[in-house]
Amino acid sequence: MDSASIVFCPIGVIRTQHREPDSTPIQPAFAEDCEGRVEVFPAFIEGLSDLDGFSHVMLIYYWHQAGAPQLKVKPYLQDIERGVFATRKPCRPNPIGLSIVELIGVDKGALSFRGADMLDETPLLDIKPYIARFDCVQSTRDGWQGEVDEQTAAQRGRRETNTRGHPS
Repeated sequence: MDSASIVFCPIGVIRTQHREPDSTPIQPAFAEDCEGRVEVFPAFIEGLSDLDGFSHVMLIYYWHQAGAPQLKVKPYLQDIERGVFATRKPCRPNPIGLSIVELIGVDKGALSFRGADMLDETPLLDIKPYIARFDCVQSTRDGWQGEVDEQTAAQRGRRETNTRGHPS
């Protein structure tokens, strides 16, 4: 396969309460109370076997409303321009999203989950189980994110606004 022509086929669609990008929480950590549903296409339902034993899954999806790619962006949590690869902004050369969400249940080709930080009708590319033994890194450096205080992160992450209608 020519690396210039990688093609993905959605395996399902993600259903959420979120319709507008500007009011959607920016990470599952800021969407704990937002439930979602994954509708897996019939050809892929057999692949859900044994998934119900996991507390969390990784949803890998296509940001279908990402807009044109940009290499320098202002991240949600700061008003300073950063390289897109040092952020989680959707306007990437390959607009692929990843969210680790809490799996509530698996039923007849559908997953129920908490932590919905993606738009309704988002095309789903893959599902992977979250496994703490492999996926949890204990000691990390968080780059420029360490400059953002918790209150600011929570307000901006939840898309809360101040009295003037601007993100706090």
